[in-house]
Amino acid sequence: MEGLRSFTLIEKALVKEENGTELLRAQAHIWNHILKFINAMSLKCATQLGIPDIIHSHGKPLALSQLISSLPIHHSKTPFVYRLMRILVHNGFFEVQKLDEDDGEECNALTDASRLLVKDNPLSVTPFLLALLDPTLTQPWHHLSTWFQNDDRTPIETANGMALWEYAGHNPRFNNLFNDAMASDARLVTSAVMEKCKGVFERLESLVDVGGGTGTLAKAIATEFPHMECTIFDLPHVVGDLEGSENMKYVGGDMFEAVPSADAVLLKCILHDWNDEECVKILGRCKEAITSKGSKKGKVIIIDMMVENHKGDEESIATQLCFEMLMMTLVTGRERSEKDWATIFSNAGFRYYTKNPILGLRSLIEVYP
Repeated sequence: MEGLRSFTLIEKALVKEENGTELLRAQAHIWNHILKFINAMSLKCATQLGIPDIIHSHGKPLALSQLISSLPIHHSKTPFVYRLMRILVHNGFFEVQKLDEDDGEECNALTDASRLLVKDNPLSVTPFLLALLDPTLTQPWHHLSTWFQNDDRTPIETANGMALWEYAGHNPRFNNLFNDAMASDARLVTSAVMEKCKGVFERLESLVDVGGGTGTLAKAIATEFPHMECTIFDLPHVVGDLEGSENMKYVGGDMFEAVPSADAVLLKCILHDWNDEECVKILGRCKEAITSKGSKKGKVIIIDMMVENHKGDEESIATQLCFEMLMMTLVTGRERSEKDWATIFSNAGFRYYTKNPILGLRSLIEVYP
């Protein structure tokens, strides 16, 4: 009782000292951040139930009653769909409209964000969503404070006993999920690269896509430039069962050991997975690959995030900060500023580079020996 009485006295003193409204605002701020995971899980639920696909297939805004009748849910759960849609509308994934032909009933329409969750959309980010919210990648966050107190390299190793890449090699389900996620992101990046930086690949006779996964970006390059020999180079468990085409082939191996020789080496969202020392080693292997024939005209093409020291709009800053934490939790890497990139290039023996912004915080960087 004495402890409770003391706490009550402290509470009264705080309320007297501080404005009550400010205290409530602070409490709401804490609650909103504690509960932010609900936004992500609600979006995952809607995607798994196919709500964006159902509205898209309808061809126009869909009344809630019609949406409910189209959902693969138990009849006892119909009263709860409204709650799910309400938070998704609030977060900008759907918008509410009223159509006269539906007797004034509120209808749900897609937004630009939910259109990117339609599975048939060539640029769909649904695989990326499902992978990042899979228990394999959410569980490590519960071990973050433990990781800060031990000598494990990453929190995912604290959670699973092995690194991300090793875990993927032992778990076919997650390996496929992760590769699908990377492929979906590659499709979005490919669209931007071909629109803004197509000239980067002209006059190249050969190219190696290091860590190219299932080959989404390399396939687009091989199709656009049929004279070019394209090689997708990744770990054996990633490319082992994949078949190439006339000017494209898959090769398994370890980029820390050696990279197949070519006029250019492509690294899309690879280096941010690794620390500075590891990046210098990878770039060293890439330099060997583009100069192995005695040519000094080769180059390394990097597509990765180039952060701006927390300058920019709030949305971009939030994305940057979250990715920095993601790299810390799942791998040994980090996101880098232009100064950070320049240091790595210099330490790996490269003389100069050029950069082209392509998509959000991501840039295409050409690095020359």
